[in-house]
Amino acid sequence: MARIPAVPADEAGVLGRLVYRFARRRFGDVPEPFGVARHHRKVFWAQLVTEAAHEKAATVLPARLRELAVFRTATVVGCSWCVDFGTMLQRLDGLDIERLEHIDSYATHPAYEPLERLVIAYADAMTATPPTVTDGQVAELEEALGRTGLIELTTQVALENMRARSNHAFGITEQGFDAACKVRLGPGGAPASRG
Repeated sequence: MARIPAVPADEAGVLGRLVYRFARRRFGDVPEPFGVARHHRKVFWAQLVTEAAHEKAATVLPARLRELAVFRTATVVGCSWCVDFGTMLQRLDGLDIERLEHIDSYATHPAYEPLERLVIAYADAMTATPPTVTDGQVAELEEALGRTGLIELTTQVALENMRARSNHAFGITEQGFDAACKVRLGPGGAPASRG
């Protein structure tokens, strides 16, 4: 259970209930981070507008690369809610979720292509505290993705860091969005396969 309970639908206000209804239709349930953020209505709307704007703007980077970077960031931070939700989104996008079980060995596992390895390593470097991004990583990714692709990737990883760290701080854990999710977080936030 989250450290701060979600605002129930009957207390969310008219507009809040509309957002909850839309979320249920789109995702099958109201994402718990929405319900927790609803306690601060201006933050709630800022987050929704930000998410919608970034989703609409994410048009350069192939979905598989964007989703791998975001997923990896969630596993590094240790946000089980983000891992659960991210797995569902990848499945709904028709992406290969079976390989997510091997994300912690991406550097050598044959399920990952060289560009995917670069993207995941960049997500790791951005998520490290302090960040460990190198000039070489940026140059290599700019060459492979173009400047706009690199900017999109960087923004997506930064956004996921914010989401995952907020969810972690609030104690928001997996909600069961993806029953097919086989990646679970082990000690220290490292991915651990389900048995």
